[in-house]
Amino acid sequence: MKTQVLISGAGPVGSVAGYILARQGIDVVVAEAAPECPRDLRASTFHPPTIEMLDELGVVDLLFDQGLKAPIYQYRDRSTDEVFSFDLSELADVTAHPYRVQCEQWKLARHLTGLLAQQDNARLLFNHRVVHFTEDSAGVNVALETPYGIDHYQADYLIAADGANSIVRKWLGVEFSGFTYPERFLCLSTKLALEAHFEDLAYVNYVSDPQEWVVLLRVPSLWRVLVPSRDEESDEWLLSEEKKNRVFDGLVGEGAQVRTEHRTIYRVHQRVANTYRVGRVLLAGDAAHLNNPLGGMGMNSGIHDAWDLCHKLIEILRDGAPESLLDLYDRQRRTVMHRYVQAQTIANKQAMEARDADEQARQREQMRRTLADDALRRDFLLRQSLFTSLEDAAAVA
Repeated sequence: MKTQVLISGAGPVGSVAGYILARQGIDVVVAEAAPECPRDLRASTFHPPTIEMLDELGVVDLLFDQGLKAPIYQYRDRSTDEVFSFDLSELADVTAHPYRVQCEQWKLARHLTGLLAQQDNARLLFNHRVVHFTEDSAGVNVALETPYGIDHYQADYLIAADGANSIVRKWLGVEFSGFTYPERFLCLSTKLALEAHFEDLAYVNYVSDPQEWVVLLRVPSLWRVLVPSRDEESDEWLLSEEKKNRVFDGLVGEGAQVRTEHRTIYRVHQRVANTYRVGRVLLAGDAAHLNNPLGGMGMNSGIHDAWDLCHKLIEILRDGAPESLLDLYDRQRRTVMHRYVQAQTIANKQAMEARDADEQARQREQMRRTLADDALRRDFLLRQSLFTSLEDAAAVA
């Protein structure tokens, strides 16, 4: 069986990539190992440039219908009770969408795969896992494992959007350079109205604390509470009632009275593939890069990968542009990932967990200066919302 592009993975990156290509008349197959789009509860923040892309695809109404607009996000300091509020409305001259949208990523993936299933030039294959591939002069020969056997496809190009443990990246032998944080992250979801316990709580809040920083994110039906683990804390302890009680004791008091809907532990990495392209095989999203979630840049930068890559593939496949455009994709997206996203997310984490009193004071003073200075504040908003990263990518030759 033949197709122009085969995509491994139907998460937000793979489904966006598939829909971009299908809308432009490119034959595409999206293969997902799971029986449906995984209900991943981690990523939930869509930044303004990502919203613009989804608006251009005609699917942004889904975010508005099933998400929450969040123009304001806050940095809170537990030791001083100071609150630093940043308002994306200040970027109304840059974008028609000067806000974040809080909406779980799986909702977008399921909506897009539903649209893909209606496209005559697209095939959506659940329970199909890429297990091997080879490349020759005719294209990429891909073996897909199904519940009952192995299907074989020949594609002009293969896109790996198959996540952090990408089998495609592993078969390519591409080095995944970087590091893994020693602590794990614990995410607790609750229907408790946290806004009743904090004054003027925004939908997105980063709370610095030398003992235990915390992120408070609102999605339509829940508050998500993210905290780091300590070395001595086992997985069993992290998922226990006692740990849950301790976290909410520190937030609202009477933690034993708080009910959680989900409890999830995951490891956090800062890693970037040494190349995003090997011949006709391309990496995107978590298959290409990983970063900590502080700032909500992982899923967004993955969607930006898909946007950049797929428009280059459209030029090649439909318009006869040279294949060297794929080398440009590699240079642009890896440069931005190293120079901007990795550096910014590492800095965000360091600011949240600073323990030295002088460093904490320096961080607070920097926040005060940024908020008070129009130029600094605008630069901060553009960087944190990923507009700067897109400008940096466009400048890479």
